[in-house]
Amino acid sequence: MEFWDLMASIFWFVLLFTWISMLMTIFGDLFRDHELSGWAKALWTLFVIAVPWLGALVYLIVRGRSINERALAQARRNEEAYGRYFENARAGTTSTADELGKLADLRDRAAISTEEFQRAKAKLLGSEPEPAAPAHRREHAVPSAT
Repeated sequence: MEFWDLMASIFWFVLLFTWISMLMTIFGDLFRDHELSGWAKALWTLFVIAVPWLGALVYLIVRGRSINERALAQARRNEEAYGRYFENARAGTTSTADELGKLADLRDRAAISTEEFQRAKAKLLGSEPEPAAPAHRREHAVPSAT
């Protein structure tokens, strides 16, 4: 393979990579925009697929300025969501497993009864409490780890 053939192959590869990147940007922007109707999205998609270079150029000319605005708005929403998550994590929000561990510890220290433990566990897990065992069988039952 000659030098210029190699350079031509590199050029076409870069052009193909650029084209794929541009299509991902266009389709990502198109489907992220909540102001466009489904029909408008379908027509833009058909136009970009049917007449690729012309469709992409027309899309960039017509909607190019708002691509950046939508990307910035999405970045702000992501940053706000991360900030809320970070604040919740820093506030010491406990997980369900931590809460179950605390309940089991209270039950093991006899601070709460088995029935109270089952009710609190069911409330924590969002399910129905398990039926209590008859009193004569409860005395001989081996305590469970949960």
